[in-house]
Amino acid sequence: MIEMQDVWKTYPDGTHALRGISVKIDPNEFVYVVGPSGAGKSTFMKLIYREERPTKGHIFVNGFNLERLKQRKIPYVRRNIGVIFQDYKLLPKLTVYENVAFAMEVVEAPKKLIKKRTQDVLELVRLKNKLASYPGQLSGGEQQRVAIARAIVNNPSVIIADEPTGNLDPETSWDIMKLLEEINFRGATIVMATHNREIVNTMRKRVLAVEKGLIARDEARGEYGYED
Repeated sequence: MIEMQDVWKTYPDGTHALRGISVKIDPNEFVYVVGPSGAGKSTFMKLIYREERPTKGHIFVNGFNLERLKQRKIPYVRRNIGVIFQDYKLLPKLTVYENVAFAMEVVEAPKKLIKKRTQDVLELVRLKNKLASYPGQLSGGEQQRVAIARAIVNNPSVIIADEPTGNLDPETSWDIMKLLEEINFRGATIVMATHNREIVNTMRKRVLAVEKGLIARDEARGEYGYED
């Protein structure tokens, strides 16, 4: 469960990225976060995985109050949150297998479990034949699937996807969305920031529209609602 209570985020230059946001996202929901560039979407996403801290208010993720969380506890909370970035953020000198396994190594998972789980998630994202390949040898869609495998390998309950189809062609974007939908079906909560009108209007999930740091719309089966 994710909950924000009267959350404000003001940067040192005086910019109010978020202005008193209160919102609740239930377990196993699939939520799109939409809105104009600069509206506060990225800040909203970063607050959920404690990349940013609120200036005011409270944020709860899986029962933890992130605003009051001690620094040493952050890695434990993040174990249950998978993050997918638009630019993949893969380690170029590691193979596909090593990129995914690394996410389990940093939490000191047993070696046998790392091997099994890594192979299982790479099969799920249809990359089991690319274990020894390096990121530079893969297409954009394949790199994003590696990033998704890395995000889910520790079996997190929450997936934060920040523009995961932003650098992909339409066909590949739909492949990624089908994969995210399957991960959601398996029980993960997904919060996805996107500018892709077609995906939002076709898949019809919950939509949170962020404008000028405020929640302008919260619709159960919403539409994108903005011009390209």
